[in-house]
Amino acid sequence: MDWSVIVLLVTFVVLLVLNVPISIGIGIATFAAMLFTIDFGPAAVTVAQRMAGGINSFALLAIPFFVLSGLLMGRGGIAHRLIEFAKVLIGMLPGGLAFVNIISCTLFGAISGSAVAATSAIGGFMIPTMEKEGYDKNFTAAVTVASSTTGLLIPPSNILIVYSLASGGVSIAALFIAGYLPGILVALSLMAVCAVYAKKHGYPVGKVPTAKELAKKSLDAIPSLFLIVLVIGGIVGGFFTATEASVIAVLYSLLLSVFVYKEVKLPELPEIFVKAVETTAIVMLLIATSTAMSWMLSYENIPQNISATLMGLSDNPFIILLTINLVLLLVGIFMDMTPAVLIFTPIFLPVAMELGMSPLHFGIMMVLNLCIGLCTPPVGAVLFVGCGIAKTSIAKLIKPLMPMYAAMVVVLMLVAYVPAISEFLPTFFGLYEK
Repeated sequence: MDWSVIVLLVTFVVLLVLNVPISIGIGIATFAAMLFTIDFGPAAVTVAQRMAGGINSFALLAIPFFVLSGLLMGRGGIAHRLIEFAKVLIGMLPGGLAFVNIISCTLFGAISGSAVAATSAIGGFMIPTMEKEGYDKNFTAAVTVASSTTGLLIPPSNILIVYSLASGGVSIAALFIAGYLPGILVALSLMAVCAVYAKKHGYPVGKVPTAKELAKKSLDAIPSLFLIVLVIGGIVGGFFTATEASVIAVLYSLLLSVFVYKEVKLPELPEIFVKAVETTAIVMLLIATSTAMSWMLSYENIPQNISATLMGLSDNPFIILLTINLVLLLVGIFMDMTPAVLIFTPIFLPVAMELGMSPLHFGIMMVLNLCIGLCTPPVGAVLFVGCGIAKTSIAKLIKPLMPMYAAMVVVLMLVAYVPAISEFLPTFFGLYEK
């Protein structure tokens, strides 16, 4: 291995251990490695050029708008209405509140595009509510943490936009549609775990809603759910691109939160805009520095070397794909999703394509891998948020999370080895041809 690559890896790991923000660590490690190849001036210029080029993409304009849309939805009373809607649908089943939690997190995560936002908004209400009904606090927090990641597979999803960039231009519309079935499968697998857990512990059953309650809660939730129809329907119908859809999502969520639900006041908008700018800045810096690191790795032929090594491990495609999944699961435990996608897509995508996988199939598999990492220690952001809301420790959450991890891994294996789960809907709607 070249000395520059050793310097890059060692510097990056040391900075992570020192708790340096990951975007800064990636940038410094890339620059330090570059100094072993070229002089200081050209190295600085090259890193700066690669960073600027990494965010010079029209598709990435969708990210700040979807972030803003998610913030408006989060503050606009959407979470409460989705919870009430889920309660009248399935709250009467054994362990029904756990199902309500999962469906609410899935819907809100899909609408907001953020697992952390789903954990905060839904968990802030559902965790204390379920605890009052007799559910174990740690189980409740575990349900919220695991189910909030499903929204990253169901569009609109910023991480799928990032993957489109990293993969060299896989259709964002196709990726959005491809995430539906895997996301729903994850939610159903978590519901199966909760059903067994609820039966074992004898958790209470909610009351059957009246027709009037069902109609009222459904009508209240329809404007929120229509955002998904508006965005995805417009993209699939060819009325607008994913980037244009993000602007429409902002306008619709602004109208809904300020003028329909009236839970966001006009004087609060500047604060929401500033928060959106802060979040966007963090994401864009991650994209910029990760793109520079990815270029550095490619310059040193690391993707080609890893590809050759993996293909030399075995003649069995099943074993090679399993190895890729294990590596990605490990990466997800220690690294944030955005840099992981940007750094490891150029490394593993060529291997996956040599095995016969389509870039679309690989992208959904990769994102599902990293979703599992969001709710695993030591770096899982969603895990920390869930612990904070429930006022419990990570150690206490791990036991109820274990069967949920197992369920998510089972779905991951299905997605990895059954291409139709990812490819059927995009192909059906004419958005993708393998």
